[in-house]
Amino acid sequence: MLVKLSSSALKQTHWYEYGVRFVRGGLATVLAGIVGARFGVSTGGLFLALPVILCASAILIESHERRVKEKAGFDGRRRGQEAAAVDAAGAAMGSIGLAAFAAVFYVAVPVSMIGAFVAAVAAWTVVSVSAWWLRRKLRTVSRGPRSELRTRSARGRGFLA
Repeated sequence: MLVKLSSSALKQTHWYEYGVRFVRGGLATVLAGIVGARFGVSTGGLFLALPVILCASAILIESHERRVKEKAGFDGRRRGQEAAAVDAAGAAMGSIGLAAFAAVFYVAVPVSMIGAFVAAVAAWTVVSVSAWWLRRKLRTVSRGPRSELRTRSARGRGFLA
């Protein structure tokens, strides 16, 4: 599955899907607040970090992609699962970047608040993009050249396309 940035996806999403994401994300945040008040902020933070919001997004992405394919007359289950998997992988790479953000911000904030924020955002970007790139490279290497040939041929592009 090719991952690319497209603003047209915003137009394809129904308004209520954004509402569902907002409500589920809000409920997850409230739950984390309740757990934090009851068991301490460290435990509440773990619940806030729990990918409840990711799960809600993955469900909506899967159903949206499946619905689009079914409208075109195809079985969209696999496409929906692949889209949700790519979203989850992206969240994982972003989480690695978030750890880099936190580390850089923690080290740099005594020097300059604005400088720490700028440096932390740069660290997040570099680490997240590098993790995604490394993941793609490792997947290509683990598949091997024959697998890549079959994958491209199955898509109808041929090996040299």
